[in-house]
Amino acid sequence: MILLALAATLAVPFALRPRQGPAGGADETLVIITPHNEAIRHEFELGFMDWYRARTGRRVFVDWRMIGGTSEIARYLEGEYVASFRNLWTGVPGRAWSADLQSGFQTDRRPADAAPQVRAARAAFLASNVGCGIDLFFGGGPYDFVRQARTGRLVDPGIRRLHPEWFADEALPRTFGGEVQYDRGDLWFGTVLSSYGILFNRDSLKRLGFAREPDEWSDLTDPRFVGELGMCDPTKSGSIAAAYENVVQQQIHKRLDALRAADPAADPGTLEAGAVRGGWTDAMRLIQLVGANARYFTDTSQKPPIDVAAGDCAAGMCIDFYGREEEEDIRRRNPGQERLGYVSPEGGSAYSVDPIALLRGAPHPAVARAFIEYVLSLDGQKLWNFRTGAPGGPRDFALRRLPVRRDFYGHGEWRAYRSDPEVDPYSQKELLVHHDEWTVQLFQEMSFAIRVMTLDTHPELVRAWRAVIAAPEPARGRALAVLQDVSAVDYDQAMGRIKRGLGSKNQVDAVSLARDLAEGFRANYRRAERIARGEP
Repeated sequence: MILLALAATLAVPFALRPRQGPAGGADETLVIITPHNEAIRHEFELGFMDWYRARTGRRVFVDWRMIGGTSEIARYLEGEYVASFRNLWTGVPGRAWSADLQSGFQTDRRPADAAPQVRAARAAFLASNVGCGIDLFFGGGPYDFVRQARTGRLVDPGIRRLHPEWFADEALPRTFGGEVQYDRGDLWFGTVLSSYGILFNRDSLKRLGFAREPDEWSDLTDPRFVGELGMCDPTKSGSIAAAYENVVQQQIHKRLDALRAADPAADPGTLEAGAVRGGWTDAMRLIQLVGANARYFTDTSQKPPIDVAAGDCAAGMCIDFYGREEEEDIRRRNPGQERLGYVSPEGGSAYSVDPIALLRGAPHPAVARAFIEYVLSLDGQKLWNFRTGAPGGPRDFALRRLPVRRDFYGHGEWRAYRSDPEVDPYSQKELLVHHDEWTVQLFQEMSFAIRVMTLDTHPELVRAWRAVIAAPEPARGRALAVLQDVSAVDYDQAMGRIKRGLGSKNQVDAVSLARDLAEGFRANYRRAERIARGEP
C-alpha cells in the first residue's frame, strides 16, 4: 500500500499537468536553447507568435530549453552532435570510431597531415544534416558562437538573401568599437548590445562609510568591500567572463597610453607587445583583489544583482540590463526609491552582442529562419527597449536592453516609447575599443586563471587579504607584494602552459594544471598572511 501511495503521488502531477505544444492547437513548433531569462523568453515568444500568425496565418509553439549558462549549453551541444554524427558515421559498414575522429570532425584547425579518415569525417559532417533536436541557439556571447561556428554546428539561415539592406553600416554594422557584430559567413548574428558595469546599493555604501559611489573597476578593490561583493565564476558565466575581459582590455589600453607617452619614438609593435603583457598582469592583480572582496562566487550572473538589490551584497559586477532591470524593479515597487545605482565604467566596457544562430540539422528550419528574421527586424528590436504597453513594445516586462540595429536609434518618434530614450550607444564618444588580437585567443585561459586565482583558493585569499588590510606598514606592503604575485598566470604562462593544459585531449591534464596552480597560490596566500601578522 505504501508503494501504491508513492506511485500515485508521483503520477498525479504528470496526469493533471496541462497539455502543451502543437497538441494544444499550434500548427508549428520551434525549439530554442538559450541562457536568456524568463522575461526575454516571455516577450519574444508572445511577440513572435503574433508576428508569425499575421504573416502566415499559422500558430507556433515555442519550446524553450534552459539547461544553464552558455558553458553548459556548449557542453550539451557537443555531446548531442558527437552522438548524432557517430551514429551516422558508424552506420556505414567498415567505418570505426576513434578519439581522433571525434576531435577531428569538430574542428576547422586540422594539421595538413591529418589522417585521411579524419578529413573524410570532417567533410561528411559538414555535408550532413545531423542535428541535436534543437533549432536555434539564442543568447550568450560572441565567443561561444564563434566556437560553435568553427565546429560546423551552425549553418547560414539565408537572412542576407531575404534582407540585404539590413547589412549596411547604417543598419547593422559589421563591427562596432572593435567588436564583431555578425559572422562573416552569416552563421550567427548579433541581436542586442550588452555592456558591463557595477550595480551598487546606496544604503550599503552608506553603512560601509563610502562618501562616493563606485564608477571604476578599481573601486571594487577597496578594503571596505571585503565580504560585500557578489561575484560569478567566469568559467560558468560567459557574460561575466566578458566583463573580466573588458577589465583586461582597459588595463592594456592604460599601459599602452603610458608607454607611448614615455617614449613616443619607440617602435609601435614593441610598445604594444609590452602593453599587452603589462596590462594583463595589472588586470590579474586588480581582479584578484576584487575576488578577495567577494562574499561568494556563483554559477549564474543573475544572482549578484538580486542580492545587491536585497542588501545582501553592497555591489557586484553585472551585465548592463540586469543592473537596469533591478533599478527599475525597485522604482516600480517603491516609487521615488533610489536605493540602487548602476554605472558602466567610462572607457572600461565595450559593447558586445548577444547572437542568434540556426543549428545544423534543425528540425523546423523554416520557422527557425522566421524567428531570426523577426528578432533582427525593427519589430523585434522594439522589444529590447520599448516600455511595456507602448505600441509594438513588450506586454509585461521592460527588458531595458539596447537594440543592435543602428537605424533603430534614428527614429526620433520612438523616443517617447523607449525605456532609455537618452541612450544611443552608436553616438557615445568614450568607448573601450576592443582589440581581438589582445585577448580573444586567451578568453578561455583568462577565465580559467581567474577561477584558480580567486575562486578555487578563496578561503586562503580572503584570510590573507584581511590580514594585509589589518597590518601596519612596512609589513603590509611586503605582504601585499607576495599576495599579488600573479606570475603563475601572467600573459606568457597563459599563452604557454595554461593553453597547452586546457587544449590537451586528456582532461586529466587540465585538472592537474588547476590543482598545481591552486596549490601555488595557496602557498603564496599563506606566506602573505604570515608576513602581515608578523609571523616567521
